[in-house]
Amino acid sequence: MNRIDKLFASKKKNVLNMYCTAGYPHADSTMEVLMALQQNGADLIEIGMPYSDPLADGPVIQNSSMIALKNGMSISLLFEQLQSLRHTIDLPVILMGYMNPILQFGIEKFCSSAEAVGVDGIILPDLPLHEFETIYRQLFEKHGLKFIFLITPETSEERIRKIDGLSSGFLYAVSSSSTTGNNKAISGQSGYFKKLQDMQLNNPVLVGFGIKDKSTFKSACAFTNGAIIGSAYIKALENTNNIALTTKEFLNSIIA
Repeated sequence: MNRIDKLFASKKKNVLNMYCTAGYPHADSTMEVLMALQQNGADLIEIGMPYSDPLADGPVIQNSSMIALKNGMSISLLFEQLQSLRHTIDLPVILMGYMNPILQFGIEKFCSSAEAVGVDGIILPDLPLHEFETIYRQLFEKHGLKFIFLITPETSEERIRKIDGLSSGFLYAVSSSSTTGNNKAISGQSGYFKKLQDMQLNNPVLVGFGIKDKSTFKSACAFTNGAIIGSAYIKALENTNNIALTTKEFLNSIIA
């Protein structure tokens, strides 16, 4: 069974997915960050692959991507760093990125490399549903990679059901139609989250965008399986000289 499936089979509520940027804050800190997240209560880790034009990402994650790219991070280097992933990390790990650099790397090579190091799933916000269904779906399935789609408050019920039928792992419910790290009130989206709950979808639902502290995490989890935190954690890492301690303090502030 895929690690993502195992996670949701054993934990139905308050699942915490933590986002980090590969190669941030330093070129060689990726595995250190993953270990700190695992040791301090994360349930799932989403690794962002830096890209120069990240459409779904707000300024904090965009800035971390620029720093990581300056640090020399690339898809090739990331896979090198993840060679030892399953020696130390037991949590499900997903890669989040954009199609352009993956197509340049080679999508078959990308999927086989991800499988080889033990990646469990992929998020590509700019891969159209139709292209996934008709061109790429079998490739991801062949390499045992769950594919996670994003939905928004504006996504129609018909399209949500279509996406739910094609997704595997979980659905990424964007809290509002904006970029990551937005300051819109999560509490005002309870009707949207309740609608998703009432639809009794096949996939678990995790809420992302704007989850930054214990209060927003709790609000996001009220009607869903859990939430995704990215920008607030990236900001916490910005000037740290102790990744382990900063991560422990940050996660304690969310789940302790």
